[in-house]
Amino acid sequence: MRLSTAYLGVTGLLLILLTGLVLHAFQERKNAGPLLSQMADMVNRLNLTDLCLFTEASYTRHLAMTDLNTPFQDSPFSFEHFPTGALVLPPPHLGRNRGRVD
Repeated sequence: MRLSTAYLGVTGLLLILLTGLVLHAFQERKNAGPLLSQMADMVNRLNLTDLCLFTEASYTRHLAMTDLNTPFQDSPFSFEHFPTGALVLPPPHLGRNRGRVD
């Protein structure tokens, strides 16, 4: 068997597999429609606000549940481990007084 024949055979099988996966995704999306609408109604009814924007670190995962020292929990002089820490600023209420008592 020539290598080009093997390559074309594997490529053809992978294209068939890709087509099957795309069709399966469309079918699952259509089947999940009622469940997704129920979940959207529940979010509106319960007034849920927290959205998971990043999945790396706990202090970027839930921005409403963090404080100023969480990124430095390993060491006060440690560098940022995750790139999303540079994208997300702390909530405004944490930097308002900056430790001063008025």
